[in-house]
Amino acid sequence: MTTGELFVVATPIGNLGDITARAVDTLRGVARVAAEDTRRTRALLSHLGIAGKPIDALHAHSEARDVERLVQRLSDGESVALVTDAGTPAVSDPGSALVRAAIAAAIRVVPIPGPSAVLAALVASGLAGDGGFRFLGFLPRNGPTRHAAIARACETPEAVVIFEAPSRTQETLADLARATPERAACVARELTKMHEELVRGSLAALAADAREWIGEVALVLGPHDPDARAEAIDDAQIDARIDEELARGAHAKEAAERVAAWSGRPKREVYERVVRRK
Repeated sequence: MTTGELFVVATPIGNLGDITARAVDTLRGVARVAAEDTRRTRALLSHLGIAGKPIDALHAHSEARDVERLVQRLSDGESVALVTDAGTPAVSDPGSALVRAAIAAAIRVVPIPGPSAVLAALVASGLAGDGGFRFLGFLPRNGPTRHAAIARACETPEAVVIFEAPSRTQETLADLARATPERAACVARELTKMHEELVRGSLAALAADAREWIGEVALVLGPHDPDARAEAIDDAQIDARIDEELARGAHAKEAAERVAAWSGRPKREVYERVVRRK
């Protein structure tokens, strides 16, 4: 028996005119659609004139059996289109579990490329640089994993793209600015929509902007040279910054991560200085 195919279909991130002809043909042709939000997907299909298409929910709270049911349908010969709320599925998205399961079951996975908030933000920011870039998705909300993610973003010499909720954008900008205040950055919000806006400046300047960020947000950090920063910051500045972090109530590891990201010094070296100054 011939298995079905899993089509990973990119859909508009805002402007419905960005849907590709191939995506429309695919959505019309598949037996069913797996969607992060069935209501939004049903509205998109209605806009495209596609009626009566079965839609299965596949979101962050879906269970393993939901993925297994879809894989079984694929194994039985049905074709399935995977879509997300906006953009390309399986990127910071629960659909990745279905893609992995389909591959494990020897089912063909077919990408249908199209809109991507990552690439749209990167190219419009003017900060893409000449090399690659690093995509970190949504950062952890708190705790050691967040401190480590902020440090990783600041240590990366290539451009960095981060997704963020509007309610946490200001906090994330402040955390990034504490590490690399002069790094060029861009807040890209509501891309391709009516209120699209790209706000550019240093991380320090963006963090100082007390506006209320509204809508879908992507942060782009420009390329930078951590080694050059390390050469420009002497031991006295390192110790002063350590004292500031400790006075703020940071734990030793957290202070070391922040100061290492800010200074470009190795984490082990900075941690040893933190321990000596506690």
